Parts: sequence; C-alpha cells; structure tokens
Amino acid sequence: MWDYTDKVKDHFLHPRNVGEVEDPDGIGEVGSLACGDALRLTFKLDGDGRIKDIKFKTFGCASAIASSSALTEIVKGMTLEEAEKVNNQDLAEFLGGLPEEKMHCSVMGKEALEAAIANYRGEAAVKEEYDIVCKCFGVTDKEIERVARENRLTTVAQVTDFTKAGGGCQACHPKIEDILKKLWGSKTAEPVEERLPKGKKLSNLQKIRLIEETLEREILPPIRSDGGDLELIDIDGSKVLVALRGTCSFCPQANFTLKHFVEAKLREFVSPEIEVEEVKP
Repeated sequence: MWDYTDKVKDHFLHPRNVGEVEDPDGIGEVGSLACGDALRLTFKLDGDGRIKDIKFKTFGCASAIASSSALTEIVKGMTLEEAEKVNNQDLAEFLGGLPEEKMHCSVMGKEALEAAIANYRGEAAVKEEYDIVCKCFGVTDKEIERVARENRLTTVAQVTDFTKAGGGCQACHPKIEDILKKLWGSKTAEPVEERLPKGKKLSNLQKIRLIEETLEREILPPIRSDGGDLELIDIDGSKVLVALRGTCSFCPQANFTLKHFVEAKLREFVSPEIEVEEVKP
C-alpha cells in the first residue's frame, strides 16, 4: 500500500478538470496504454493569452490521476510562458509529496503540458537521434538524460522511479548507469547496507566519513551543475546540518531538494535514520 498524502488521495478520489476542452487551442498526448500510463491534456486560452480552461484524460494509477489534476489546478490562469516554468517537482510539492516510485507520474504531467503548448504554437516535434534504452517501456536515452539532469538523479533506481526505465526485465540497467556516469562524471556506489557485514553498524567516524564521501560523489555534482552549492555545517548523531549556497539559497525548490534529494541520498548510502536540516544564515 502506497503512503499517499491526504492531498494526493483528495485529487485521486475527487479529480479536478477531468474531460476534454471543447475546441481546444492546444492538445498534448504522452505515454501509451501499452506501457501502463497515458495522458491527454487540452487547454483553451482567454483573450489575454491566459489558460482559461484546461482538462485531462488519463489512464494510470492514483498518482497519475492526482498529478494530472494538480497540474490543471496549478496552471489555470497562467500565461503559457508561466506554465512552461512549472516542473514535476512543483506538482509533487503541491500534492504534499509523492512516493519515489511514483515520481514518473509527475514527469508525465510536465511532458503533456509541454506537448500541448508546442501543439498550440504549431511547433513540430524536434527530431533528434536517439536510442531506445528501455525496450520494456520505450524510454530513450534523451529522455533519461533530460529527466536525470532536471531532477538530479544519480542512481538507476531513481531513474526507474522517475521514468519507469529499468523497471521491467532490467537488461537496460548497464546502459542507464553509463548515461548517469557520462552526465555527472562520477561512479555510482552500492548502498551502505550492501557493503557492510550483516549486523554491523557504522562507527561515528565511519558515518562522518561516509556522509562526506556521499556528498562529494552523489550529491554535490548535480547541485553544482545548476549553479548551486551545499555546505556541510555539522553532524549531530543522525542529524546532518547543511547550508545552501549559490542558486540553491534562493531557489523555491530548496526544501524539495533537501528532503527528496539530499536526505534521500544520505539515507540510501549512509543510514535510513539520517535527517537533513538547513541552517539559515
């Protein structure tokens, strides 16, 4: 049973803006029934160029329905330029969070919006060379690169959560690892539980060193690639105190980054008891 927030449950049980806009200005379709998720988005603009009406039809799970509903609520009343800036993390935050394994649903919403806006502008889909990495779900190398860069994904498991790639036969895992290594220039590592002898716990010194190593290897490269930075201030037991620097210090997604990226990474590679807190200046 997924641990859904009350807001996710509300948007699943009582979805907003379901259906099809009559005589739409823009239409966006992503996903496929064969892969288990599909979304169709239609919108209509008012005289000022703002989204007057927007509706969706989706085939998918509770997270797909809730994410689509949230998307329509967020962008209604926005200009297309404003709507383009909405990303999948905004959808997740609006819903109070999504299980990591369901983040691909929020990505699908962003992609449908992009497709609908492109359709309105009469823009043809950009044709670029690509390789289908995950044949089970039809996910390309370009899609994996884009989603990994936008969401700072550094492990195969995260890529699966956000794109479904690698969630089938798993034959594509080595290719996904290669994409991540080329993207971030660092090697992935095994979670600490898989490297420690069974039943053995980390000493305080080992924990401190592992936190520092994980920050340098898994966390800081993606953050710095966007002009941000993070400083380790102190470690108090399982509590890790950090300060955000650069673009991260004023980014509206800072809390999402701390909890869903920094804390999640430290829990994966150091200890599931880790808690990350920001030290404000």
